[in-house]
Amino acid sequence: DDQAVLFLQDELVEEVARSSARGVIIDISALEIVDTFTGRMIGAMAQMARMMNARTILVGMRPAVAMTLVELGMTLNGVETALNADKAMNLIIQDLPPVALGE
Repeated sequence: DDQAVLFLQDELVEEVARSSARGVIIDISALEIVDTFTGRMIGAMAQMARMMNARTILVGMRPAVAMTLVELGMTLNGVETALNADKAMNLIIQDLPPVALGE
C-alpha cells in the first residue's frame, strides 16, 4: 500500500546514508500490479540513492508490471533491472573499486 511505499522510501534513504551503500537492490516480486504512485516512488527512490552515490537495481519484475509501467509512460530513468538478486549483486560488485592489498 501507499504507506508502506513511503516508509520504504524513508528507510532506504536513511540506510544508504548510514551505511554508505554503493548499491540498492529493490525486489518487487511481490507486486502483482503497479500504479502511477508506486512507479513514481520507485523512480524517486532511485534518484535519491543516485544522489547519494548508490545505483538502484530492480529485481523480480513480473511481465504484467513491466507492461503496466510502459503503458503508464513510466521509464524509471536511472533504474536498472536484473533477473534476480544474485545478478544484481554481481553488477554492484563489478562497479566497486578494487581494494588495495595491505589496507
